[in-house]
Amino acid sequence: EVSCKSKLKAAYPDPNAYSAFMGNFSSATGSVTLVMMLLGRKIFQKFGWGFAAKVTPAMIGITGMAFYALTLFAPFFAPIAASLGTTPLMLAVLVGAAQNILSKSAKYSLFDPCKEMAYIPLDQESKTKGKAAVDVVGNPLGKSGGALIQQILIFGVGSLAAATPWLAGILAVLLVFWFKAVNGLSVQFDEAMATEES
Repeated sequence: EVSCKSKLKAAYPDPNAYSAFMGNFSSATGSVTLVMMLLGRKIFQKFGWGFAAKVTPAMIGITGMAFYALTLFAPFFAPIAASLGTTPLMLAVLVGAAQNILSKSAKYSLFDPCKEMAYIPLDQESKTKGKAAVDVVGNPLGKSGGALIQQILIFGVGSLAAATPWLAGILAVLLVFWFKAVNGLSVQFDEAMATEES
């Protein structure tokens, strides 16, 4: 999100244009989240917990890597952007905005319900301790850890632009581990639900 906002400020140096873009961004986030909330139930019913849990990292991965590709290899994408009547910077801004909109909507409509559903087959003590560990320790640690990594990279390499390749690499590694975790948890969740139903 920080990389996207830096590109957005470069594309819209005028505060009024920046505010107008952010207003449209907020409206789009709300609309897409509403649609995803309505589709979320169908996704759970048709494809199950494992598929629904993979939607958020898949959206972040596809759009995040597209954003980083446009940022890191802007000269390569210049002819494509020109044929679309825009610049690589503006294309990166639009892809970054799409990434933020889709990842937030997937988080609210699928990731958060998946997280809560993962507690269902647990006994009461495990539910309480697990939820406390995730909500009290995991979430804040993840957010502050991400911010710390960004700050270390920015100070270490001198600027956000110079840190971008490192951030892209970190995103790729985190996505691999995220998918592995979801696959493992999906098997355990399905087994626990089958045991509970029988």
